[in-house]
Amino acid sequence: MTQGDFRYVVARAPLRVTFTGGGTDLPSFYRRYGPGATTSAAVNRYIYVTVARNFYPDEYRISYSVTENAVKSAEEIRHPTVREALKLLDVKSGVQVISVTEIPSRGTGLGSSSSFLVALLLALHTWLGEAVTPETLAREAVKIEREILKEPGGKQDQYAAAYGGIALYQFNPDESVAVRPLAMGKEKREELEKRLLLLFTGVERSSGSIHEVQDASVADHLEGYQRVREYAYSAYGLLSEGDYEGLGKLMGENWAVKRTFAPGITNPQIDAIYERAIKAGALGGKLQGAGGGGFMLFLVPPDKRAEVLKALSDYRVEEVKVDPFGARVAYAEDWRTGPLTQLSSYFSVTISAVRLGPGIFLSTALPRSKRSTGKVGARPFPEGIGPA
Repeated sequence: MTQGDFRYVVARAPLRVTFTGGGTDLPSFYRRYGPGATTSAAVNRYIYVTVARNFYPDEYRISYSVTENAVKSAEEIRHPTVREALKLLDVKSGVQVISVTEIPSRGTGLGSSSSFLVALLLALHTWLGEAVTPETLAREAVKIEREILKEPGGKQDQYAAAYGGIALYQFNPDESVAVRPLAMGKEKREELEKRLLLLFTGVERSSGSIHEVQDASVADHLEGYQRVREYAYSAYGLLSEGDYEGLGKLMGENWAVKRTFAPGITNPQIDAIYERAIKAGALGGKLQGAGGGGFMLFLVPPDKRAEVLKALSDYRVEEVKVDPFGARVAYAEDWRTGPLTQLSSYFSVTISAVRLGPGIFLSTALPRSKRSTGKVGARPFPEGIGPA
C-alpha cells in the first residue's frame, strides 16, 4: 500500500505512570553514570490521532488546540512534532492530522507529549502502508523530541507509550534501551488496579525548566539518582511478587529522594496533598513527571480507599487501569472496502491482532518495510544488571 490507499486512520497511545526511577532516564545521568532505570505502567487514558485525506491535495491541515489550514509545505507547519514527524516519514501533502486527548495535554506528568507523538507516528506509518514495531515507534519519537527538536527530558515516556503494560526500562550509556515487560495475570493485575489512585493537583506546568535544572545538577545529587535507579529494580520485583504494601513504601522513599533533585519539584500544595493521603491510609505515592504540578499517584489499600478519597475530596481523582497493549491502530478504512476488520492483509508481515471493539488494535508485528527493520522484542539485560 502507498499513501492515499487509506482514507481514514485512527491510532491511540496510552499515557503512563511511573512507580520508581524517574529522572534516571535523563541523558545527563544514564550517559555518564548509567544505566538508568524506571518501572512504569501504561494506563487507560489515551491520546488519539486521526490521519485522513485532505480535500486539497496540495495542502496539509493540522488540527489540535488551534487549526493550521492551507499549509503548502511541511516546513511551514507550526506544530513542531507534527512537522518533524511528517518530514521524518516523508509524508506528502493531501493529508490532515487531528488530535484528541482524554487528559490535559500540557505538563501533567503523564508523558502526554510523547504519547501524542507515538500515536502520530503509528497513524502515519499505517497511512503509508507500513507495519511498525514498538521499538521503532519509541526510537523515532526519541529522535524527534530529543535529537531533532532538542527538547529537554528523558526516554521512558516514548517507550511506555509504544510498548504498554508494566515494564522495567533500562537506559544504557550507548543509547540502547532494554525492555523487560512484567507478565501479570488478570487477577493479579486487578489487585494492583484496586490500589491505584491518580489525583490531579489542578496545576498544569511546563516540565522543560525543571528538566534543565535537573540536567545541570545530576552530579550534585548523584547518590540520590543511584538510589532511585535501584528503586526501579526493586519495584519490578515487588510488582512481580504482588507485594503492594512494599511497593507503596518504596514509592514514598523514591518521592522523598526525588523532591531534593531541583527547586520547584514540590511546593506547599503538593506536600499538603501527600500528607493528607498518607494520614488517611495511603501506603505511599509520588508526584508524576518532572514536578511542580500535574498528577500524583498513590497506592491505597482497598479498605482505606474511601477514607483517602474523603480526605482528598476537593481534588479530582481518576480511576485508572493498566493498558496492556501500548500504541494501537483503533480504526482504519480504505477506499475499496470501507472499515477494515483485518489489517494483516495489507502488510507483508505476521500480525497478532486483538479485537477491542470497532477496528483492530495491532499487536506484535514483524515489519519488512524499509523504515521498520528493527527486531521485535526486549533487548537482553547486561549480565549482573537488573533483576534476576
